[in-house]
Amino acid sequence: MQLLWVVVMGVLGAFWAEGEEALCRILGRPEFPMLSKEGDVTIGGAFTIHTEISEPPLSFTDTPPPLICSSMNLIDFQLAQTMIFAIEEINNSSSLLPNISLGYRIYDSCGSTLSSMRAVMALMNGQERTVGKTCSGQSAVHAIIGASDSSSTIVMSRSTGAFQIPVISHLATCACLSNRKEFPSFFRTIPSDFYQSRALAQLVKYFGWTWVGAVRSDNAYGNNGMATFMEAASLEDVCIEYSEAILWNNPREQIARVVEVISRASSKVVVAFLSQLEMAVLLEEALAQNLTGLQWVGSESWTAIDRLATRRSSAVLSGTLGFTISKSKIPGLREFLLRVGPAQDPNNTLLREFWETTFSCRFSPQQEKDSGPRQRQCSGSERLEEISNPFTDTSELRFSNNVYKAVYAVAHSIHDLLTCRHGEGQGGNRNCAHRDSIEPGQVLRYLRDVNFIMKSGERMYFDENGDPTAIYELVNWQRDQAGETVFVTVGNYNASLPKGDQFAMNGIQIVWAGNPLKRPRSVCSDSCLPGYRQAEIKGMPVCCFSCIPCAAGEISNLTGETTDTTA
Repeated sequence: MQLLWVVVMGVLGAFWAEGEEALCRILGRPEFPMLSKEGDVTIGGAFTIHTEISEPPLSFTDTPPPLICSSMNLIDFQLAQTMIFAIEEINNSSSLLPNISLGYRIYDSCGSTLSSMRAVMALMNGQERTVGKTCSGQSAVHAIIGASDSSSTIVMSRSTGAFQIPVISHLATCACLSNRKEFPSFFRTIPSDFYQSRALAQLVKYFGWTWVGAVRSDNAYGNNGMATFMEAASLEDVCIEYSEAILWNNPREQIARVVEVISRASSKVVVAFLSQLEMAVLLEEALAQNLTGLQWVGSESWTAIDRLATRRSSAVLSGTLGFTISKSKIPGLREFLLRVGPAQDPNNTLLREFWETTFSCRFSPQQEKDSGPRQRQCSGSERLEEISNPFTDTSELRFSNNVYKAVYAVAHSIHDLLTCRHGEGQGGNRNCAHRDSIEPGQVLRYLRDVNFIMKSGERMYFDENGDPTAIYELVNWQRDQAGETVFVTVGNYNASLPKGDQFAMNGIQIVWAGNPLKRPRSVCSDSCLPGYRQAEIKGMPVCCFSCIPCAAGEISNLTGETTDTTA
């Protein structure tokens, strides 16, 4: 790790000229944010702005080369800009943090734990190569919004916890992050998979699917989420025929093998606890192998993602069911997004890359030796209003609203701290904090008690584990009159309600996979008819059994009986 603080003591005279003071210095190159603005209080951000990363081999003898991230992710670029929008909105507010300016430093986590570690080190340490005589200076930021996946967020939260720097994630759902002993400074605005996994188990049981297949992302998100689902499913008498794990960068042969397992299985329902990237590569292979007619049940990461719900993908995913967080509206955000571009900061390479990606053009002339298709030169006068892509799409804002709420949670915490809300300050002297002396630990303590109402009317607060109330929509992939896939809400799940009332359907007709009007059956063995009883099959799950006639003098007068009664 390059960004480590070290104290070079003045007593080491062999290294320092006489009279020269000892200083705390950064080892290696400082990391600079991709988007930044100064303010009285600074909020950090970490988003998967790029999805591919070059991870050079480490020799442990030479300084590692810089990490290079590529393949711009317009979804997370929208999330980063939503964070900026919320900060600017608060800065223009006369009621929330008046006379206080919020700044930001946003880094690219590249969806990699290695890059996330570099980002969080930079957010804690800042960019100054020399910070003074000691290494006990204040963190460069007062709170961090991010990251966009559980694995990266775990890395960040383990680093910040000891320094009481709050991390609020908009997308990290791993139930493991609710462990307050391990992650004392972590919060999130998306529900924990502890609830989603149980909701999925109740869903498959509700529709009578007791024999299902399972595929997951081979990371913290998928492994923890699927483990919780399988535990909850067993309590609902649901059996798992197979359980497979993939990563988006696995060799195609490995993805193909998983699709073959799904294809050969007897279960007709696939529970897919996958991230968007893993679902995308699995979908491509499923299309290649013509894997159709299966009922897919998905996790919130992919079940309401437009780029997966294409006409082409409907051959595989039509009729998909899955839980997702509620869609939202953020007044003014679309207009803000349409103003984003290199004209805001001509020297910002990220804004130039965004423009080039969006309009398939280049600002610098393309050289003859450059590979790839020829691209026209950007004029800078292109119009985002004429573009329809994941960045400009504000029709649902499910995850962008989580970023928006996270920023407001930090702002309200700082506001409460500065105004001594709750009738006390922080520390033993009970004095209110001053804007020039706010510490991350103070923001952390006030975040635990923050409770306010968003403009939308939604109440925002965290429970003792840093989690919000778990509320999901159950969406069904249906086709509209134009043949496009739309996400239709057909049910809801609210973990705060009594157990029998948590899951409810709203009466809207569901479109099923295979035969749109007929609910698929997925059982290992059909229920035994009266006069027969279930007999366990050695080596098979309890959902798989044979039916044997009742013994002489005994009867079974109900379907599905496991024992006989004496006549």
